[in-house]
Amino acid sequence: MVHYMPGDDATGEPAPPPAQQAASPASRIPSEQLTPRQIVEALDRHVVGQADAKRAVAVAMRNRLRRQAVEGALAHDITPRNILMIGPTGVGKTEIARRLARLTGSPFIKVEASKYTEVGYVGRDVESMVRDLAGAAVSQVQQEEADAVRDRAERRVEDRLIDLLVPPGGTSIDAETVKRRREAVRQQLRAGHLDDRRVDVEVTEKPQGLSIFGAGMDSVDLSSLMPGLPLGRTKRKNVSLPEARGIFLEEEQAKLVDDEQVKRRAIERVESSGIIFLDELDKVAGREGSRGPDVSREGVQRDLLPIVEGTTVQTKWGPVRTDHILFIAAGAFHVSKPSDLIPELQGRFPVRVQLSSLRREDFVRILTEPDSALTRQAQALLATEGVSLEFTPDGIEALADAAWRVNEATEDIGARRLHAALETVLEETSFRADALAGKSVVVDAALVKEKLGPILADKDHSRYVL
Repeated sequence: MVHYMPGDDATGEPAPPPAQQAASPASRIPSEQLTPRQIVEALDRHVVGQADAKRAVAVAMRNRLRRQAVEGALAHDITPRNILMIGPTGVGKTEIARRLARLTGSPFIKVEASKYTEVGYVGRDVESMVRDLAGAAVSQVQQEEADAVRDRAERRVEDRLIDLLVPPGGTSIDAETVKRRREAVRQQLRAGHLDDRRVDVEVTEKPQGLSIFGAGMDSVDLSSLMPGLPLGRTKRKNVSLPEARGIFLEEEQAKLVDDEQVKRRAIERVESSGIIFLDELDKVAGREGSRGPDVSREGVQRDLLPIVEGTTVQTKWGPVRTDHILFIAAGAFHVSKPSDLIPELQGRFPVRVQLSSLRREDFVRILTEPDSALTRQAQALLATEGVSLEFTPDGIEALADAAWRVNEATEDIGARRLHAALETVLEETSFRADALAGKSVVVDAALVKEKLGPILADKDHSRYVL
């Protein structure tokens, strides 16, 4: 067991002396950036257990910040410590990666390695994962830029709405009267007194069929290649004032956001902090000397190799270098094993963590501890119809026990079994929620036994229901 002293890093290494800290590149990392321990603590609020995997991703993210703080040419040669998570389904592999990306604001996508099998026939070009990641980053940056200019855009929207409600009165009305009218309408508009009014607005419809597809490329918008191409016909619509506000806000934000800056920032963000979660890697691991389908699996591995090693992928937003994208791969590896991957690909995932199967007590924690626990989700959903849902400790224990028993007797699908168990117990309550408004429903051991007991007693039945 490793004992941590105050100031120790999550890697388990003792902190350097103060003089060494002051001279180290890590001292140039902004203090507001998350430390590995803070990342683990944040992940603990969403994922139960799997401490090794959390520590691995936390250190990988911190190393990314450390690399950016390194000065000189050496920074380019420091490659990400890609991670291979090994463990059964439903134990938190995807959730750890997704929560990590959300926590750090990193562009993130999840892809299944198996969909690249037989590329050119039924699969997809492996470079599409980088294009998808770039698309996610563009959407992320666009939203940030739109939020940044929202106040300015809303002021413009307000002026446009007033123009619709107070049309020019010609020369017979003096400017001071028009100004007073506009101010009166502005106050009514802000108070929401005019929300029932309807106005006519012009909406530009997006053109259809203006994209082309190239081999191994994204769809390309022809309007971006030929600026003179019509962008769609204008249509006049009669809408409510809130609808008009939404239409105008989208238009004004689009005018204020610099598309070129969005593309540039998005590409930079992908290259410096993008995360690709490559699931089902074990599905493309073929045994040595095998033939048939395993040949195509090895082909997928060789196609993945340059992407993971570092290459340039052309996207419709510009070229993307993959050298410093963090790859987190995952797989159950029940039939195959990591050593069945081609050696070159094995070497690109130097950090390997084993995730453990979930036990009965883990299921109890999953139902109660995470911020978005299934019990809290069920309570929030039924509360929208006025139904108060209460889970007793023995009810939680009974749900966890039922899910664990089915996993042991049939296929182990991890925490996903809890979804089926909880939905079965709450099926009648959810169906009759409108008639139960104002009432309280208690989920205790007796109710769980009543709903799940007959199913658990019949092993064949439980295979299909739970």
